[in-house]
Amino acid sequence: MAKRGLIVVAVLLAAGGVAAYQTRASWYGGETVAKQTSPRKVAVEVAKAVKQPVPVDVEAIGTVTPISSVALKSRIETTIIGVHFEDGARVKQGDLLFTLDARQIDAQVEQAEGTLARDRAQLAGAQRDLNRYSELIGKGATTQVNLDNAKTQADILIGTIKADQAALDNLRVQKSYTVIRAPFDGRISAAAVKVGNFVRPADTAPLAIINQMAPVYVTFAVPQAVLSDLRDAMTAGSAQVIATVPGREASEQGKVAMVENTVDATTGMVTVRGIMDNGREALWPGTLVNTRLIVRRENAVVVPSAAVQRSQKGDFVFVVADGKAKVQPVTVSRTSSGSSVLAGGLKGDEDVVVEGQLLLRDGTLVQMRERKAGA
Repeated sequence: MAKRGLIVVAVLLAAGGVAAYQTRASWYGGETVAKQTSPRKVAVEVAKAVKQPVPVDVEAIGTVTPISSVALKSRIETTIIGVHFEDGARVKQGDLLFTLDARQIDAQVEQAEGTLARDRAQLAGAQRDLNRYSELIGKGATTQVNLDNAKTQADILIGTIKADQAALDNLRVQKSYTVIRAPFDGRISAAAVKVGNFVRPADTAPLAIINQMAPVYVTFAVPQAVLSDLRDAMTAGSAQVIATVPGREASEQGKVAMVENTVDATTGMVTVRGIMDNGREALWPGTLVNTRLIVRRENAVVVPSAAVQRSQKGDFVFVVADGKAKVQPVTVSRTSSGSSVLAGGLKGDEDVVVEGQLLLRDGTLVQMRERKAGA
């Protein structure tokens, strides 16, 4: 009996195991069916393909150069008695910068004025003698020789007075050199000499340097292939130059001032010079800047460069339509500021995938989410 009871227990346990197995199988089978009936969607970020006016531009590295720069030097041998600016300060045209010792020139000016006054007095006497001899010669009271001598003396003194006046004018010009003023608006460097220093015209180092800060030139080079379009743009007045200091968002805009009259035969580049207002003094002379030369603008379809994928057959993008990703071949004309300008493949207003392409293939179901602002 005991043996028969054990057999019954074993049969019941086996039946329970089979039932549990079938129940678990039904659970897993149901999950598999659910997965098959609801295919997984790939989450992707999308952006709009936009048809808009886009610039045809050329990027290059440029250098900021001042339009006017002057090295201040002394034109006489004397001593500095006054420095009237702070190092690196902004100066305006006519501002007093240096005062030089003028005592020696002042003495020479007074001497020249005295000589001029003496010779003028002598000329007045010679003219009186000439008038007197002219009256006497008519009465026969003097000789022609005396009249001629009086006229000669008067002419000599007239020439002497002209020479005296010229010497005096020269000294006054020399006196003007003792006051040095700013010839134009700009920024001045540190003063190389201070009060008490002796300066000469032969000195090689300038007293200070003034650079014009607004406007300024930006000089850069572009390929010779751009030259024809650039000349047409300059004629139409549409050429534009944008200069940006690396690491800064602020930029300065200007126009093309000139194009060099020769192309560098070794590099095939031509030098272009743009002029910038630079009212904020964002561009400092000697700074390297990133420049964009905008030749013209044209309508084209633009997509973020992150949307463009590359394969052996060429460039393509994933276009999302009806909840599915579709491979769309495109032709990229150029890239500019993180965007790709397309020459063909899209008409505009399509949703293109910009993130999540690795999990996509033609026909993959997708779940779209808008691209984050500023991405």
